[in-house]
Amino acid sequence: MSSTIWSVDEHLDDILATVRPLEPIELQLPDAQGCVLVKDVVVEVALPPFDNSSMDGYAVRIADVEGASEEFPAVLTVIGDVAAGSAGLADGQVVGPGQAARIMTGAPLPAGAEAVVPVEWTDGGTGEGPAATMRAHSDAPEGATGEVRVHRSVEAGAHVRERGSDVKPGDLALRAGSIVGPPQIGLLAAIGCATVVVRPRPRVVVLSTGSELVQPGEELTGGQIYDSNSFALTAAARDAGAIAYRVGAVTDDAETLRATIEDQLIRADVIVTTGGVSVGAYDVVKEALSSVGDEDEPGSGIDFRKLAMQPGKPQGFGSIGPFHTPLLALPGNPVSSYVSFELFVRPAIRALMGLPDLHRPTVRAVLSVDKALTSPAGRRQFLRGTYDEEAGTVTPVGGSGSHLIAALAQADALIVLPEDTTSAEPGTETDVILLR
Repeated sequence: MSSTIWSVDEHLDDILATVRPLEPIELQLPDAQGCVLVKDVVVEVALPPFDNSSMDGYAVRIADVEGASEEFPAVLTVIGDVAAGSAGLADGQVVGPGQAARIMTGAPLPAGAEAVVPVEWTDGGTGEGPAATMRAHSDAPEGATGEVRVHRSVEAGAHVRERGSDVKPGDLALRAGSIVGPPQIGLLAAIGCATVVVRPRPRVVVLSTGSELVQPGEELTGGQIYDSNSFALTAAARDAGAIAYRVGAVTDDAETLRATIEDQLIRADVIVTTGGVSVGAYDVVKEALSSVGDEDEPGSGIDFRKLAMQPGKPQGFGSIGPFHTPLLALPGNPVSSYVSFELFVRPAIRALMGLPDLHRPTVRAVLSVDKALTSPAGRRQFLRGTYDEEAGTVTPVGGSGSHLIAALAQADALIVLPEDTTSAEPGTETDVILLR
C-alpha cells in the first residue's frame, strides 16, 4: 500500500487517465439500447414519407364542404376507400368536385383532396345523424361508395400530416454522444436505420469478499451477515449504463480470490471488488492482488491507497490480466462501498461508454440541521442526505457511520463537506451530489 495520502480528485484523475472509451461496433437496433452513438445520424427518408391522414374520416376538397352544417350538410359522392398501407385510390382515381374518399388514419391523402373531415363530423354514409365510428369494411363494403353528409367545413390541410413535417432528408436525427433509448430506437427505425455505430455498454463484474458473507435467503449462523454490497453495486453499475454481472461472495482466501478474478476477466471491461482493502490480517484483496502485474508492462498491477475522504479511506486501483482490465477495489462497509462507487466507478463506466458527462449533477444547498455537523480535518466527508429542490435545502439522514445502510436507502443526495471544514453550522451552503 502506498504511504502517500491521495486526495479524492487525484484518485479519480488517475482512474480517468487510465480508462479509455470502448471501441465502436455496429449493432442492430434492439441490441443498441443503452449504448452511445459514435456518429451523427442524418435523415435519408422524410418522416412522414407522404401526406397522410391523422384521423379516420373522409378526404375532401375545401370548396365542397364550405359552409356545411348539420342543418345544411354538404352531400358528397364517396368514390372509394383509402386504407393505411395502400398507395391511394384504386385505378388512379382523383377526388373531384362533389366527391370524397373514405380514408383511414395513416393512409396517404389521395390526389385531388385537400383536407380530411373526421367521421364524427359526418353521417358516416348512413343517411342518419352524426356518426360515432365507421363500420368495418369487411362488414359493410358498401360504405366505400354511395353518399356521405358532411356537417362541418374544414381548412386546407386539416387533419393531414404533411410529408417531412417531422424530419426531412438531410436533417440531423441524432447527434453523436446520444444514448440510444426507446424513443431514439423508435426514431431510427422510423427513418429506416436498421443498424447504428455505437460504443457498447461496458461489462462490469462485481464481487464481494469475506468469509462472513451469506447470500440473502440463506440462514445466518454465528458471526455471519448477508452480502448486500454485491447486490447494491451490481444494481448501481446497471443504473450507470453497464451490463453488470454479480459474482457470489468469495471467502477470505487469496488463491481463491485470484482464481475467481482470473476466471471473470473473459467477460469484464472493468472489475469491481468490495472488501478486503484495509489493514486487517484478513484483508484478502490486498493479499491476492498486491503482487499482481506484468514486469514487462509498466503500470500494470493494483495500487492500494489511502484517500483523504470519509467514508472510503482505503481504495485500490490498477489493471489486471493480459488486456490490462481496470480493477477498482472498494472498501467493504456498505456506505463506504456505495459512496466510492458513485465517486469513482460510475465515472469510469461512463468514460468507457464515451459519454462527455461523467458525473452526477452537483448543486449548492443550505444545510437544514439543528446543530453543527462535524467533519475530520483534512478529509472530504460525504454524508447521506435528502435534498429539497423547492426550498434549496439538504437534510442529513442517519449518522456518519459507514455501516448505516438503512439511512443510505432513504437518501437521494450526498452532502459534501470539504477538507478544510471541521464544523458546518445550520444554514451553511455546501455542495450536494444528487443521486437521482
